[in-house]
Amino acid sequence: MKTFPENFLWGAAASAPQTEGGAFEGGKSASTWDKWFELEPERFNAEQGPSITSDVYHRYKEDILLMKDIGMNSYRTSIAWTRLLPDGKTLNQEAVTFYRKYFTAMIENGVEPIINLFHFDMPWWLMEKGGWEVRESVDHFAFYAKTAFEQFGDLVKKWTTFNEPIVHIECGYLSNFHYPCKHDFKLAVQVGYHTLMAHVYAVKEFRKAGIPDGKIGIILNISPAYPKSDSPEDLEAKERADHVNIYSFLDPAVLGVIPDKLIDLFERNELLPMVESYDRELIAENTVDFVGMNYYQPLRVKAAVDPRFPAKDRSDFYNGYIWPERRMNDYRGWEIYPEALYDVAMLMKEKYHNIPWYVSENGMGVAEEERFTDAKGQIKDDYRIDFVKEHLEQLHKGIEAGSQCFGYHMWTFVDCWSWLNGYRNRYGFYRVDIENDCKRTLKKSGAWYKQLIENNGC
Repeated sequence: MKTFPENFLWGAAASAPQTEGGAFEGGKSASTWDKWFELEPERFNAEQGPSITSDVYHRYKEDILLMKDIGMNSYRTSIAWTRLLPDGKTLNQEAVTFYRKYFTAMIENGVEPIINLFHFDMPWWLMEKGGWEVRESVDHFAFYAKTAFEQFGDLVKKWTTFNEPIVHIECGYLSNFHYPCKHDFKLAVQVGYHTLMAHVYAVKEFRKAGIPDGKIGIILNISPAYPKSDSPEDLEAKERADHVNIYSFLDPAVLGVIPDKLIDLFERNELLPMVESYDRELIAENTVDFVGMNYYQPLRVKAAVDPRFPAKDRSDFYNGYIWPERRMNDYRGWEIYPEALYDVAMLMKEKYHNIPWYVSENGMGVAEEERFTDAKGQIKDDYRIDFVKEHLEQLHKGIEAGSQCFGYHMWTFVDCWSWLNGYRNRYGFYRVDIENDCKRTLKKSGAWYKQLIENNGC
């Protein structure tokens, strides 16, 4: 058996917009998802919007007992900015009461809350001003972060600023999956820069808050780039991909610098964002205590074919390719490559001063899981168990090699709503029956995870 370190965090991850529901209850205002669904419900799978999701707003006590039942000792979720500060200025006491009860219930049942501040849920009032496109957003986020630390810092000791910031940049400004569905590379870089500075200012507010035993980090989705060949062109494509997708946030968050190669790449392509003269100093002064790493799939790259200059898209920096030996999760269109998790562990050890980190998301989304239900009504999701086992094997190898990983969180605990995909793909240890009052039913993977936790390994 592969045994993990003592006090290893075993748990799951989720977010407020994907689980809470109660979209307009308790004083909450609209996020971009609430408003987008109102404007274009046909864009969403089966017209499933964020108003109910898995209804944690009303069911958190039930869910925490289920967490305890399978032995989870930690859980990462987020606060809804739109609930805590509905207009960006006024503290919503109903939200404070809800979150304090929620976090206290976790702690009382042996589940440590790890709380994230932003999980793609931009307030509509701020989106109307331009969202992350405008520098004003940095100050608004800093005030939100300060408010959260003041209200919950006595309960929550581990905080993160953003979940997968590259996603709302890519999906909102280089593709068509997040509002506002623009396609503008230079604007995407500016959005990314304001997001980075919002993170920096939130870290600054955290240091000022002086939370006893408090730690702050950021959650990044890491898809290591693997080149098609050892040719100089393909190796350069890998370097560009890693700089744009990984080092753009990881370097400033951990090392306190924006990589020179990234700055040079953007400058040569007329993509540099507008900055303030004091930003570099603030970035250097406000690094993180730990990093959460979300890993699902690798990135296979080769040299760009007929790149435009200046670049109009990331495809002008590198192209993807299909690795002939790949295994696929066809439901998500994602390659299954557990070996990358070892490479991530070594990256953290060797490039980032062996900073403490944890696997903040890893999981397998599958559609129509009811096909695998047995006579007793349990979903036999052996494919998910196999997926986790393979990834834990690589993670254990990385820990044995000296990488400071302190936990593993699955995406997710109960099946959740997933943006435009709605409930198409399921990820949870518990099935949520959205046709039957969101009833929770334990899957085989949940029972297996309970044994894994009891043994602290597999």
